[in-house]
Amino acid sequence: MNQPKTVISFINAGHFIDHYAMLVFAAAVIVMGPALGIRYSDLLPYATPSFLAFGAGSLLTGWLGDHWSRRHMMVLFFFGIGLATSSVGLVQTPWQLGVALFAIGFFASIYHPVGSAMLVSYADQLGRTVGINGVWGNLGVACSALVTGLLCQYAGWRAAFILPGLVTVAIGLWFTARVQYEVRTGHKHAGATVRISKGAMGRVLLALVITILATSTTFNAITVALPKLFAERMDSLTASPMIVGLIVSAVYLFGALAQYTIGGLVDRHSLKSVFLPVSALLAPLLWFGASLSGLPLVLVVIGIVIGIFGQATINDAMVGKYTSEEWRARAYAVRYFVGFTAAGASVGLVAWLHQQGGFTLMLQTLGALCLLVIAGALFSPAEEGVPENTPSPRAAV
Repeated sequence: MNQPKTVISFINAGHFIDHYAMLVFAAAVIVMGPALGIRYSDLLPYATPSFLAFGAGSLLTGWLGDHWSRRHMMVLFFFGIGLATSSVGLVQTPWQLGVALFAIGFFASIYHPVGSAMLVSYADQLGRTVGINGVWGNLGVACSALVTGLLCQYAGWRAAFILPGLVTVAIGLWFTARVQYEVRTGHKHAGATVRISKGAMGRVLLALVITILATSTTFNAITVALPKLFAERMDSLTASPMIVGLIVSAVYLFGALAQYTIGGLVDRHSLKSVFLPVSALLAPLLWFGASLSGLPLVLVVIGIVIGIFGQATINDAMVGKYTSEEWRARAYAVRYFVGFTAAGASVGLVAWLHQQGGFTLMLQTLGALCLLVIAGALFSPAEEGVPENTPSPRAAV
């Protein structure tokens, strides 16, 4: 029998790797553009298929996780994303770059529906476990900017893809040896569903959909654009890719702290009472930050990152609490299909808005979009009560 702490540790590592791999290109593109002789706005759209695969692939991978094996799918995740990431460092043409980035997105699509469902099935405290898992994903985002900046400056942009890919394959070998296939039978766990009326379930779904669409688009747009945003508006402090990466990483650490804190709040309070205040952060901060530069911009972006990553923790907790064990991977698949498909479109949106009106127009547009997050929080129903933990159905992991 697998030890829950061991499984959760590997799932957390997978979350780190998933977000790290997806954002290496966003940090490296600043260096890759001049090296390949392609403008930033022309090179960035090559990542669009990757983010579309990240979302669309989750439907297939979530279904396979429930019908085949979550453990086997995670083995495929570690090896697939590791080899795909390394392959980007070997490309010679833009077409090869698009194919390699697409492969990263496809294998990355395994993690969220499968890894999240596997995480919940081994969790004792849902909010805390999801919050800590979110911290690991956030650290992946932060370290991607920092490590990629360091590698680009001292070893070249190709090494920034090849080396992390090889490390990921090594972790995949370790996971394969330590985590075995098993069928989880009835047991007490934090994934017990929250009791709400049947009529309120429609409100839950609508609140989730509009919130996920807005926050996922904003999340991806910010994470993709942030290195370039700081490079443009803090030029006196961002003379090298390493310094840009350091500043971006420091900002993301605040998001990690927010996820840990909000995960704990979800365990102690109703989801709506946490959802409402977090939802109010994004729209005003994005609009206010559109005209800022220097240190004031950094401070506002910290608030934006806290709101984005805090909301991601709330969304994951909602899916975990409102779905049963046998449907959970498919529920997370739909959640991430909606989110990452919208996020995939945001890559092209960032490039287009940057051409039309720079980052001022981009941030203002995202601020308007995030009014939907407030609407989703207001529309979401209150919980009627939480039943006693009951034996969950059999689930293959």
